[in-house]
Amino acid sequence: MLLAIDCGNTNTVFSIWNGAKFIATWRIATDHKRTADEYFVWLTSLMNLTNTKAEIREAIISSTVPRVVFNLRVLCDRYFNCRPLVVGKPECALPVAPRVDAGVTVGPDRLVNTVAGFDRHGGNLIVLDFGTATTFDVVDTDGAYVGGVIAPGVNLSLEALHMAAAALPHVDITKPARAIGTNTVACMQSGVYWGYIGLIEGIVREVRRERDAPMKVIATGGLASLFAQGTELFHSIEDDLTIHGLVLINDYNKETA
Repeated sequence: MLLAIDCGNTNTVFSIWNGAKFIATWRIATDHKRTADEYFVWLTSLMNLTNTKAEIREAIISSTVPRVVFNLRVLCDRYFNCRPLVVGKPECALPVAPRVDAGVTVGPDRLVNTVAGFDRHGGNLIVLDFGTATTFDVVDTDGAYVGGVIAPGVNLSLEALHMAAAALPHVDITKPARAIGTNTVACMQSGVYWGYIGLIEGIVREVRRERDAPMKVIATGGLASLFAQGTELFHSIEDDLTIHGLVLINDYNKETA
């Protein structure tokens, strides 16, 4: 079975793929100080608690936090006796190479989302990922990543607003009942929510104008469903997009080995 690991700035997702479906998915806070032994104790404890029977023989990692990759590699090598593929490393091939400026390193999560998005929806695609940063990945007609946009994440913006303005409280992101708030919390929630709707729609409009094509928009990430309530822009919302892309990349590398 395949252990697919998606490490983001905030959380790390572990999913087990049996060749036909994901039989388990777990999430843990990302911490570069966490050792391979700690990962293994946590992972096997969950497998035992949920009666998940899996003999892991291969692994693939996508990580936006380079410092965690070493211990994840040790985890796979020491406890599962396999050398994991790491997206973004030379030994991990992609179906179509990205077309960006020379010398530029593209985030592994963006490469994985590009592969998954193209597999499910074809080219001329914008993949919008609501993570610690809000990213827009532009997928060409042949499945190549050709650039995109990076904006501050929603929760990051809320935290910055709270920290920079002493009188403003920390608030949770939600869709407000009205655009005009009648108290501080409602005003902040409206500003962030409708401000991000405007950001999303404005960026997509400009990308479509530059590409001169009616590109589909696929949303992923924890807040995708919330923002879908405020716009009709999204063609699809897919929570498992990144993990699906890891399976595809792992299969591609086995086929071309």
